[in-house]
Amino acid sequence: MPTRALNRLGGWRGRNRKLYARILVWQLAILALTSAIGFVLLAFAQSAQLDRQYENQALAIASTTASDPQLVRAMELGGRGDAVQRIAERIRAASGARYVVVFDLRGIRHSHPNPALIGKRDGGARPDGRTHVGIDVGFTGRSANGKAPLRTPSGTLLGEVSVGISEKQVARQLWGELPTFALYAGIALTVGASAASLLARRLKKSTFGLELDDIAGLLQDREAMLHGIREGVVAFDPLGRITVVNAEARQLLGLSAGLGSRLDETLPDGRLRRALDGTLTGSDITVVTDSHCLVLNRMPVTLHGRELGAVVTVRDQTELVGLLRELDSVRGLTDALRAQQHEFSNRMHILAGLLELGEHDAAFEFAVGSAGANPSLAESVRERIGNPLMVGLVMAKTMVAAERGVRLVLSRDSELGERPPHLDRLLTIVGNLVDNAVDAAASGGEGPPEVRLSMAEDATQVTVRVADSGPGVPAVVRERIFEDGWSTRPDRGTARRGLGLALVHRLVQRHGGTIDVSEGPGAVFTVVLPQPHGTGPDAASAPRTLPAAGLAEKGADW
Repeated sequence: MPTRALNRLGGWRGRNRKLYARILVWQLAILALTSAIGFVLLAFAQSAQLDRQYENQALAIASTTASDPQLVRAMELGGRGDAVQRIAERIRAASGARYVVVFDLRGIRHSHPNPALIGKRDGGARPDGRTHVGIDVGFTGRSANGKAPLRTPSGTLLGEVSVGISEKQVARQLWGELPTFALYAGIALTVGASAASLLARRLKKSTFGLELDDIAGLLQDREAMLHGIREGVVAFDPLGRITVVNAEARQLLGLSAGLGSRLDETLPDGRLRRALDGTLTGSDITVVTDSHCLVLNRMPVTLHGRELGAVVTVRDQTELVGLLRELDSVRGLTDALRAQQHEFSNRMHILAGLLELGEHDAAFEFAVGSAGANPSLAESVRERIGNPLMVGLVMAKTMVAAERGVRLVLSRDSELGERPPHLDRLLTIVGNLVDNAVDAAASGGEGPPEVRLSMAEDATQVTVRVADSGPGVPAVVRERIFEDGWSTRPDRGTARRGLGLALVHRLVQRHGGTIDVSEGPGAVFTVVLPQPHGTGPDAASAPRTLPAAGLAEKGADW
């Protein structure tokens, strides 16, 4: 872990309250601001509502006054005397209104709280026979005003009655209601503060007490480490969604989906997906893909007792496995050459003995017979197989099998041209099947150890059949033998077991062929590859597959 991350780890305990306090303070400030704004808006709304309420109340008083019979009779007589003033003042005192003013059709006042204004014209008075409400700013100050028409019993318009209620009365009622609004705002602020405190504590718990700068620094360190290492890293949350994947993992696993995707949405069902999602358990799980030999390890992640998911590391061992196979092949060939050296030394001793005894004719016949044995075998293989690479592979496998006491026989019905299709794949397939068959024949079975190889090519397909005299494949495991890493035998030397048949199966399926296993005396593997589309073989253009064909030519053991 980088030094900066370690330094932050040491300071976490002393600073783990900062984030909590900052979140709480900001949330309380926001709640206080919103509560104040809400209180002001509510006060303005209530003030407007009270204005409308008192305007309607003033209109009701004006309508009641306009329907007073004595007032109507006095106005019909022209409003002489102080009858209209007495009636208006009586109604004003009884209703608590600030003023009750009666106008005739010319806008002349016939009543007013200020007697000096009676008989004078109000320029704003325009009796039109309709009711009006509003805010009036006049001689008596700001008031909620209501105006009602004054009519005779027959409906003739005589004037109008204007009633005003003092704005101070509206303000007194508003100030009387504000403490209730403040109480509601205080309750809301208290509830919000409690919720903010709980949220801040939950956030603190979710971040494991880390500060914001610590989280940002850890994210930078994580990105630097993830994309700087040569191993693939994939992380999953408890629900199986991909939360972290570096570039190396995308390249090795062929992942194209983004973060948040599930494996069943990204990869087809198979050993690779089962190893990633934890269905396959164990360490160093080997998976063969179209281009790589991978080793996967899946580890669950827990922190403070909480399950956070799992992390899978992916190592590419393609080159390592290829080198191990090549080394194992070289060891096999070395053993075969050592055996041939012993056999050659024995023959030289026999030849020297015959010459020392003077048996020149017998020595000559023995030398000619020994020299012609291997050329005749090579010529027999060349008669059936035209491609020199396949001839070399069969000869090398024959020597390795002979060293292990197994007889490798190329069937007489074999017929393969000089440029067979799928050459690279055929070399890999034949090499792995023969190696497995030699192992099986050498481990026991009925009759002498023997492996029979058949290769046939026609206009539609290429057929490879490998049969051994070993113990065979039990029916209960016949469906599992093509899985990566499955084997009934332990590793031998540096070679990895359980990959050869998986590789063969993947190659065959990738190119539209079939592979079957059945019982003979031992096991019989039959591979059928269709001829490629086109006019000529694709050996020159076919891509190299894992493992390289050159390794298969040397008799590598998967």
